[in-house]
Amino acid sequence: MNPSDSTFGNITAAAPAAEAVSSTDQQKQHLTHAPVAQAQTLRDSVAIALNNYFSHLDGQDVTDVYEMVLSEVEAPLLEEVMKYTRNNQTKTSQLLGLNRGTLRKKLKQYGLL
Repeated sequence: MNPSDSTFGNITAAAPAAEAVSSTDQQKQHLTHAPVAQAQTLRDSVAIALNNYFSHLDGQDVTDVYEMVLSEVEAPLLEEVMKYTRNNQTKTSQLLGLNRGTLRKKLKQYGLL
């Protein structure tokens, strides 16, 4: 599995399961569990998640980190703004400063439409 395909976000306080799991599952587990108490801002959360991600690579080569981070941040951003606007795409696009067509493309990309 390419480490860049793994989720690095989804920061939670839960500890990884102690049971035996595959290396793919282990990769996902330790990339998704970072200390929440330290994160005060979105910037802090990203820094914590990336530090956690990089510390668990064990020397593996990784590519496309930029795309991975964008997709991990963009999907929940779109979800929450759509909830806030009660699924009004015009309001969402205005709030985000996106063209409505671009918003629709991104919503489709993340399976939100």
